[in-house]
Amino acid sequence: MKMTLSLSTNLDLKKLFDLAYQPFQLELSEESVLKIRANRAYLDQKLVSSDKLLYGINTGFGALHNHVISKSDLNQLQENLVLSHACGMGKEVPNEVVQWMLLLKIQSLGLGYSGVHLQTVQHLVELYNAGVSPIIFTQGSLGASGDLAPLAHLSLPLLGRGMAFYKGKRQGASSVLEQLNLKPLTLSAKEGLALLNGTQFMTAYGVQVLMKSIRLSYLADLIAALSIEGFMAHQSPFHQALHLIRPHNGQIKTAARIREFLEDSPLMTLPREGVQDPYSFRCVPQVHGATKDALDYVSKVIITEINSVTDNPTVFENLDEVLSGGNFHGQPLALTLDHLKIAMAELGNISERRTFQLLSGARGLPLFLVNQPGLNSGLMITQYTAASIVSSNKQLASPASIDSITSSNGQEDHVSMGANAAVQAYDLVNNVETILAIELLCASQALYFRNENCSEFVQSFLNSFRDHVGFIEQDALMHDHLEEAVKFIQSVQIDTDLLLE
Repeated sequence: MKMTLSLSTNLDLKKLFDLAYQPFQLELSEESVLKIRANRAYLDQKLVSSDKLLYGINTGFGALHNHVISKSDLNQLQENLVLSHACGMGKEVPNEVVQWMLLLKIQSLGLGYSGVHLQTVQHLVELYNAGVSPIIFTQGSLGASGDLAPLAHLSLPLLGRGMAFYKGKRQGASSVLEQLNLKPLTLSAKEGLALLNGTQFMTAYGVQVLMKSIRLSYLADLIAALSIEGFMAHQSPFHQALHLIRPHNGQIKTAARIREFLEDSPLMTLPREGVQDPYSFRCVPQVHGATKDALDYVSKVIITEINSVTDNPTVFENLDEVLSGGNFHGQPLALTLDHLKIAMAELGNISERRTFQLLSGARGLPLFLVNQPGLNSGLMITQYTAASIVSSNKQLASPASIDSITSSNGQEDHVSMGANAAVQAYDLVNNVETILAIELLCASQALYFRNENCSEFVQSFLNSFRDHVGFIEQDALMHDHLEEAVKFIQSVQIDTDLLLE
């Protein structure tokens, strides 16, 4: 299946989910091809006809912006930029994030304001379509002046340098180009800077964690419904009337989902203890709903960013201007990713509290959800694990965007640290997935003791889970059960329309 990227292609959430779950081959539209060519032709003419200093095109970079570069060295300047800035360290960026980086860099360059040759963009398209993932590292970007180090590593294969993951193994980029019948590029004036300046590292992580967060938000509601039945919680906190008088969209949506999940549940018709439940059950609409509203905001920022030009300087042939500015600065993403971290950490936080309550021996459930407690510890330590991860998430959720370190000899004196926020968000959201898997395991165990007299929808979901993790009769190697619970959550098929409704 082919997807054409053109100046009118606005990537939205639906397209992102399609790209994530369906194999696509990208191609540039004729509209984009013409715009890229015209933009580059203007820049070439500008360099020939004018001696005006243009940042990063005929000058040095950062604090070296006052160093004039001779015309004979303009190409070498761009290659030097890529090589000198490829100084990332730390863990390797996951392949799925690298693929988003490639796609988003193509999208941005394809808008035709970056002054690059068409061949450069087409080489990126070839790498994306072949499933090539340049080896990139998580450390090195300050989230301003663009994601310089990560994008330098992304660009190295264009020069036949660096390493890439291709056909299931790490290989030298020069070998990958040979297999694709591509020759290494010689970068012209401005091209290295266009490749390195931009927010595609932060944004790629943002896309990945946003889509996973939307998915986990849905599953958190569903797993909470299992816990509500297992704990014999009350229905009244989900009554529509309550939420219409405090009409936050996420709160209304969450309550409606819970009502739908629990519809016609025999368990929900049985007598209840007391008149109120702990907050982790009673306030699911308010807490889960606030996370949904946060994700709606994050979506708007991410969608704006992926359809933007974020390198510097930018070339406006229609205005006869090459403008130097700060579109590479990651502050919008840094604040947004920090917001996502806090919102998703709260989903994990309240989930662990429900796990704690299910294991407490309340509401007629056996202590730690096992027969013969004492001889068996049951699911006691699963709550320890969840609590440990929740604590870790509180540390990851600390805002990265409140930090800034002066760099480039004071020229780049305020940076966003959005790249750190992005990597933290990735780890945090994966942690939430594990916390929810632990709650699901405990809720499943609780429902066994309720004779699984659930709503039809919950029962269907529970039956699918039972194929992965059955009832735990006595103590067993619990890690294996947790691993299976995580794999189950990862494998659940959810219609995209349900996620985006």
